[in-house]
Amino acid sequence: MESTGIPGLLIDSAPDAIIVSRSDGVITMANRRAHDMFGYAPDRMVGLPVDDLVPEDARGLHPDHRGAYLSGAHQPLRRLPLRGLRRDGSVFPVEISLSAVSAPDGETYVTAVLRDDTAQREAARTRSLLASIVQSSHDAIVTTDLDGRVLSWNPGAEALFGHPASDIIGRHIDEIVPPDRRADEEQVRLLVRLGGRVDRYRSVRLTAKGDSIAVSALVSPLLDERGSIIGTTTICRDISDRERAEARVQAILDAAPDAVLGVSESGDVVLVNAEAERLFGHPRYDLLHMPVRLLLPDGLPPVSAVLRTGGDTTPLDSERTDDGADQRWATRRAARRGGVEIPVDIACSSLHTDSGVVIVAVVRDITERLATEEERRRLREETDRQRLEARMQQAQRLESLGQLAGGIAHDFNNLLAVILNYASFIVEDAAGTPPAVDAQQIARAARRGSDLTHQLLAFARREVIRPRPLNLNTVVTEVHQMLDRSLGEHIALTVRTTAGLPSVMADPGQLEQVLVNLAVNARDAMPTGGRLTIDTAQVDVDAEHAAGRAGLPLGRYVRLRVSDTGTGMPKEVIDKAFEPFFTTKPSGQGTGLGLATVYGIITQAGGTVQIYSEPGIGTTFTLLLPATDVEAHQNAPEDSAAGLTGHGATVLVVEDEDALREVTCRILRRGGYTVLAAGGGDEALRLATQNSVDVLLTDVIMPNMLGKDLADAVRSRWPGTKVLFMSGYAQPVLTTHGTLAADVHLLEKPFTSAELMRALHDELN
Repeated sequence: MESTGIPGLLIDSAPDAIIVSRSDGVITMANRRAHDMFGYAPDRMVGLPVDDLVPEDARGLHPDHRGAYLSGAHQPLRRLPLRGLRRDGSVFPVEISLSAVSAPDGETYVTAVLRDDTAQREAARTRSLLASIVQSSHDAIVTTDLDGRVLSWNPGAEALFGHPASDIIGRHIDEIVPPDRRADEEQVRLLVRLGGRVDRYRSVRLTAKGDSIAVSALVSPLLDERGSIIGTTTICRDISDRERAEARVQAILDAAPDAVLGVSESGDVVLVNAEAERLFGHPRYDLLHMPVRLLLPDGLPPVSAVLRTGGDTTPLDSERTDDGADQRWATRRAARRGGVEIPVDIACSSLHTDSGVVIVAVVRDITERLATEEERRRLREETDRQRLEARMQQAQRLESLGQLAGGIAHDFNNLLAVILNYASFIVEDAAGTPPAVDAQQIARAARRGSDLTHQLLAFARREVIRPRPLNLNTVVTEVHQMLDRSLGEHIALTVRTTAGLPSVMADPGQLEQVLVNLAVNARDAMPTGGRLTIDTAQVDVDAEHAAGRAGLPLGRYVRLRVSDTGTGMPKEVIDKAFEPFFTTKPSGQGTGLGLATVYGIITQAGGTVQIYSEPGIGTTFTLLLPATDVEAHQNAPEDSAAGLTGHGATVLVVEDEDALREVTCRILRRGGYTVLAAGGGDEALRLATQNSVDVLLTDVIMPNMLGKDLADAVRSRWPGTKVLFMSGYAQPVLTTHGTLAADVHLLEKPFTSAELMRALHDELN
């Protein structure tokens, strides 16, 4: 048989394989689908035994079955399972339908229609698998028809909603939908039936007990075999626990004092808290899905490119480091509702979620903080300004007081010199008599007046200083001997010196005055007795050490520390301790210049003074003096002024104060000098022209001509003439920044006859 004509074309286009064979099993016709199914080239199957299409293990039974089928009066066989054998040897399942036809020539032909069962079996397996999944799913899976009647109800739906499938199938789905949600759910089903897409959404369902539960719902179309929509499939998942957890998280976020924004990768806001609503002035529903650039015009600060997973967060890249602020925060602008901009600090972190990376931004309103900082800065500037003004006023007062002290010192020291020396004449001439005793009291009072004048000049930095390299240990040792005799037996004095101290550049007399002033203050603070300790040491001042002493340069220093176990001082007293004329002693027992003098001397030498004191425990004064590499020289002990005579040397005395000029000339004549006296510079130059002068002894500050100008004039005409200045206030004339030049010799007023004789002797020799 051949497939020719229209019938042949129809057979070739059939979707199933059609094979016709004779009663002996030889194939007489096979269509195109048969060749494709068994893997043969077109027209190559005709003439083959039909047994070649059957696996070998079944060929033995096949002829018998075919013979039995042809010999009997069987009805056509429908869809019998069979295994086929492809030309490449692979075996596959098929369904076969058979029918026998007798031809006019008496031959019986068998027509076999074969259908590959693989796709159907796979489809059946898939359907079975899907059914198993639906049945075992923990989610509620429900199908409904186009009218909303329930078609299927899986065990997950029974467990979630509490309705058995037998009770709910055939009833309307609205049985489990709250009345206020039914219109919305119907709109969702309608949208699905019209071919629209519905993403997973949150909703509410009712259980058999009437309880409401929160669910996450996904609705999709239900299709028949032809692809037509016949209903909907709804998958619901209980999210009540999740909603409660999210509600707790939201409550925590709403309680946060800062605004919190969650920003998706697309730049839209997906999370807000209550503070964000207040900060930006928008309700929550407006903030959600709003582009973050509308809220933060400057954009979000950068977040590290390395994003962590599993809920970890990545801190904000460092932006602010200059002022030491927290580097996790960056300052930006925020736009409130209505276009008002406010300054904010923002800290960002990245959070990896199921829906992608979310940037969590914590936004803090810093308007009040900036205002507070500005006010604090203003107050600090105001305080600094007031402090500077107070210092300037204090400096002006000290300057005025210094000028007053300097003006008084010149005349006052002249008077004290006259008093002191005339008293000394009485003591010498009337030794052993009552007048001599009285004169000693006069001389003692004059020396006290001289000390007071020196203190005034010292604290006002108007005293002439003669700095030289000193070993502080030597000064302390010398003062120790004097203090042992003057402090009293109720004070235990301990002196500890450190060997190998570097030298300091200072006036030895001033350092002695510092030690004496501190020791006397300590003695007065221990009226019932106590312990006074003086110690020395070397200190290296580094940056940390200098931070507590404003303006103190780094380097080596020598420390002098004076500690007592006295009554101590409260803070308000410490703050005023160095002010001139401030004293806590009863009236008449203190001048208030002791610590002011100490402060003036030490600071003029480039050092610092600090006080540490606790009431009832004691006080410690710590003095630091800059060290120098210049070696200190020991002074040879001075000979007594007794026996020092002038041997007729001529001294030109120039002093505008008559009384002081007369007493000075009297001392010199008694000491063996030839004396010329002048009341001013012009008269002194005339006498120098007429006489040979060995020493010019001149006051520094005089009317018409200063002593320095007179000395320059005399030396220019008579270069060999010695010059000795005498003054009670020589600093503005003879010194450079208060320091006396090494080639200038000065005798300070008031002086005694012995001091005058020693100074002239040293000048001539």
